[in-house]
Amino acid sequence: MLNNIGLPGLLLIAVVVLVLFGRGKISSLMGEVGKGITAFKKGVDDGKKEIEDGMAEAKDVTPEEEKDKV
Repeated sequence: MLNNIGLPGLLLIAVVVLVLFGRGKISSLMGEVGKGITAFKKGVDDGKKEIEDGMAEAKDVTPEEEKDKV
């Protein structure tokens, strides 16, 4: 069903959404979406940094007799 919308269909949908919600409402909604994406990226970066810091602090807990076998 959605495979053959095409450009005229997309334009019609955009016009209907604009008429229903208004320019101000759509603008504020897109601003909130942008803030959400920024917060998500920051969270991912913080998580990566936390994992990397944890890996740097990791200790080797292999028993001495097991280390000689390798």
